[in-house]
Amino acid sequence: QDRRRAPLLNNWVVRGRAMADVLSLSIPSLRNVFVYGTLLSDEVVSIILKRVPPSALAVLPGFHRYSIKGRVYPAIIPLEGGNVKGKIFYQLTDEELALLDQFEDGEYNRQIVQPFLLNGTEQMVPEAGSLVQAYTYIWADSSDSNLFGDWDYQVIVLKFFILNCL
Repeated sequence: QDRRRAPLLNNWVVRGRAMADVLSLSIPSLRNVFVYGTLLSDEVVSIILKRVPPSALAVLPGFHRYSIKGRVYPAIIPLEGGNVKGKIFYQLTDEELALLDQFEDGEYNRQIVQPFLLNGTEQMVPEAGSLVQAYTYIWADSSDSNLFGDWDYQVIVLKFFILNCL
């Protein structure tokens, strides 16, 4: 029985393909994305992706979230000692990632980062494996003079509510 399987394994080696490569031909790639601004709103994500992917609270060390003059959305850029709270969306398809790229436009660069998962009390999860690899959108112009202070999601939501609902 083992001898009958050997030629199949040898064929995979000769062709230079691993089983994972073959499986990926029929299964779409899935991605993680760390979000920290307007995409924290499930309503916004649902409009863009037509669903709300599974998510978890997270913090991205080594970055700061700035307000941008004249805009309601934030920017993050690297800052030693900084931390940005947000969440990670899991299991995005390549098509959904392309939709987020369009939403974020050319003002941001998509890069791979390593946020930490948070537990329900917004504390870093100490156990192994709490560091997750994910894409995020980093402001392209780190010296932009329009960046200032801190951006707070709750403040933006409250301002929107006051302006549009009262």
